[in-house]
Amino acid sequence: MTLVGPRRDAAARAAADDGVSSLYAVHWGPMVRLAWLFVHDDLLAEEIAQDAFVSLHRKWHDVQEGRGAAYLRQCVVNGARSALRHHKVEQRYLDSNRAHARLHVASAEESAMSAAGAADLFARLQRLPARQREVLVLRYYLDLSEAQIAEALGIAPGSVKAHAHRGLAALRTQMEDR
Repeated sequence: MTLVGPRRDAAARAAADDGVSSLYAVHWGPMVRLAWLFVHDDLLAEEIAQDAFVSLHRKWHDVQEGRGAAYLRQCVVNGARSALRHHKVEQRYLDSNRAHARLHVASAEESAMSAAGAADLFARLQRLPARQREVLVLRYYLDLSEAQIAEALGIAPGSVKAHAHRGLAALRTQMEDR
């Protein structure tokens, strides 16, 4: 029996609710942490992750079965890129008007990483070109394969290898120069 009209729409919404709820239970924390690694702002990271889940719910019928986590990662990376672009525009505006940005209060996670000596690595990571930084974070933080990174960033697997190689070489050079 095929469902028609409002009954089909209700069934599709129920399937999206169930699917996104189960993914949310497993992937909420990792998606927030992934976003935080790009934007270094707790509230913005949560907002980016939230937007990714809303987008997944909206597009549930278009996302291939079993591809929800990959779709979420792609949304988070794209959301972080957009947030960083917006931040650059804000900074240019503030700099041009000689306005002062609000003080940055270190989060508990930032403080803990600093204490462990990771702040230096994060600072060096921030100096890398965006694509190299994205590839290294996805590879070494989420432990994604080259194929998964390529899918999340919308690039070829060969490009993932090249960006990872160049990024690691640049970090190695920065660490040796220290």
